[in-house]
Amino acid sequence: MSRNSSSGYDRLITVFSPEGRLYQIEYAFKAVKAAGITTVGVRGVDSVCLVTQKKVAQGHSQDKLLDPSSVTHMYKITDTIGCVQTGHQADARAQVQRVRNEAGNFRYKYGYDMPPEVLAKRVADMNQVYTQHAGMRPYGVNMILCGMDEEKGPQLYMCDPAGHFLGYKATAAGTKDLEAHNMLEKKLKSGPQLSYDETVQMAIQVLQSTLSADFKATDIEVGVAGGDKEHLGRFRQLDEAEIERHLVAISERD
Repeated sequence: MSRNSSSGYDRLITVFSPEGRLYQIEYAFKAVKAAGITTVGVRGVDSVCLVTQKKVAQGHSQDKLLDPSSVTHMYKITDTIGCVQTGHQADARAQVQRVRNEAGNFRYKYGYDMPPEVLAKRVADMNQVYTQHAGMRPYGVNMILCGMDEEKGPQLYMCDPAGHFLGYKATAAGTKDLEAHNMLEKKLKSGPQLSYDETVQMAIQVLQSTLSADFKATDIEVGVAGGDKEHLGRFRQLDEAEIERHLVAISERD
């Protein structure tokens, strides 16, 4: 490598630079941003919402024969937990499959669903292992995970390629995560108690404002947990009609 500071130190994941940095980890974070997707998560009083872009043609050379329903960044892990994977989608699918196996094994062993916090910690533990073995590389994805906890209510966590995991009131990941974070901080500064509709609409509105775009229902994916007695706290993706209803409400309010 031509860079003086990282020459030789970015060839193996297990080697620290003299400054105490692991360059391959930093490159994994750059891979998340390079995907060109921005994701927003917001937690309300009785619900939690994830919103991400849906770029159907990205990475497929504008293939007009592509089935849009086969393109997704949002995954259901258990009945009550879902996630959005921002970054390399091949890595995302592999990680989600392993996490589903972990959640299934927990259910089989203990007789109840894995709580969101326990699952987030398990994901972080697996990611951290990938930072200390020379024969591996970190996953190039950032997982924002949400779900309903029987004791704590709606939960929102983010797990990064380095193996960190933290709980959030609201968070963002991807290309314009800093702009989205700044906007979320302003909106949540007064500590509002968000209802289900307010939670979903805030997440969509922040993503719209961050990207300076007016979305159609087909441009985004929206996943929610809680807030609806009909679904009893289960994680589900909103269909286009439901997304359109929220988009109309946002435009009328503005």
